[in-house]
Amino acid sequence: MTDQGAHVPVLLDRVVELLAPALSEDEGRVVVDATLGLGGHAEALLRRNSTAHLVGLDRDREALARATERLAPFGDRFTGVHAVYDRIADVLAGLGIRRVHGVLFDLGVSSLQLDEAGRGFAYSQDAPLDMRMDQSTGITAAEVLNTYAAADLTRILRRYGEERFASRIAAAVVRERRRAPFDTSARLVELIRDTIPAPARRTGGNPAKRTFQALRIEVNGELDTLERALPAAIDALAVGGRIVVLSYHSLEDRIVKQLFAARTTSSAPHGLPVELPEHRPELRLLTRSEPPTSDEIAANPRAQSARLRAVERIREAA
Repeated sequence: MTDQGAHVPVLLDRVVELLAPALSEDEGRVVVDATLGLGGHAEALLRRNSTAHLVGLDRDREALARATERLAPFGDRFTGVHAVYDRIADVLAGLGIRRVHGVLFDLGVSSLQLDEAGRGFAYSQDAPLDMRMDQSTGITAAEVLNTYAAADLTRILRRYGEERFASRIAAAVVRERRRAPFDTSARLVELIRDTIPAPARRTGGNPAKRTFQALRIEVNGELDTLERALPAAIDALAVGGRIVVLSYHSLEDRIVKQLFAARTTSSAPHGLPVELPEHRPELRLLTRSEPPTSDEIAANPRAQSARLRAVERIREAA
């Protein structure tokens, strides 16, 4: 069991600081924690902003239950919803909410999922190869390993794990699954270690890290979900509202960077003497690719790879 009291949310003070100006003391301010997890960020936001209402989404039923218990003291100022974060528009419509004033995305795998050995996310513990954030639906990592063609395995390892030895690992998986299907993480970790050349194993941490990342992203459709969710969150944002995104690897961060860049840039044709209102940017950058401080990393090693980006809506869409 993960100890909620020991859980340290990543960049907590900075997240609260960035969202606070949009969550003034006015009644009716709504903030969405699109990746609720254990509720650490949500609790801090509700404490800091005494009249705000927080809508928390999570696809992980266990995480949602624990966060709901944690946030019970806030009464009807918190609404928890079992949903993947790309359904933000549907969730808000179902709650009768037209505009929100803050949105937080804390991407990637949660502490609960990493620390629960049976979930199969951590390559350091032998566990069933599940990796689903919502264990009630979808394909498992074991099914990916045991059914995907070598070319498809190579593609996801190369694209989602940025793995140099993707084709070599994929070929080894296909060869070994003929002997026996993959079902637990330890066998996969051993296969990767034996497949990657010795010089490449000496740097960059555990050689299984990239493969586990790729499988997790594939199982949960994380990048496609993010590409749908961010525009939906922007569309739901009131003027003056803010979005904060914490990402943990370059693939996520690139999607966030590119979308924010597109929406913070004028769409006026080059050479137009006067910028028309409809060409003005919808958003302005508050910060770009902000890393954690050394003190933050010392207190919370899982924050090391985090990158924070934030924007504010400055006009309605044309």
